[in-house]
Amino acid sequence: MPSANRMSTPVAMDEPEIEGRYAPLGDYTVSFETFKQDVDPGPYFLGLPDNRCQCAHWGVVTDGQVTFRWADHDETYAAGDAYYAPPGHLPLVTGGTRIVEFSPAEGLEATMAVVSQNLAESRGPA
Repeated sequence: MPSANRMSTPVAMDEPEIEGRYAPLGDYTVSFETFKQDVDPGPYFLGLPDNRCQCAHWGVVTDGQVTFRWADHDETYAAGDAYYAPPGHLPLVTGGTRIVEFSPAEGLEATMAVVSQNLAESRGPA
């Protein structure tokens, strides 16, 4: 049976806002994410339908707090909470937050392609 561990999963994203480690588990990806500072990544989702994340996520907050914002409501989760975030959300994360999240691999890859491009463009020319 496949498994993943935060410490043995290589760092795939190391930005001022986030450290992300991503491991494939069948048709899913497990994400180990640490948010280094308060971040509203809403602008990074521009270009996706409704400019919101269209990938479902199941996760656990291990430290800190995350808020998912939908068009009609917000839901906040703190350390120890398990959650399901259906498509159509935007995250808002406080610094020091750590999550373990499971997402359909295909949906996450499509989302991260847009997020990575928007993040690179926000940094300006190298």
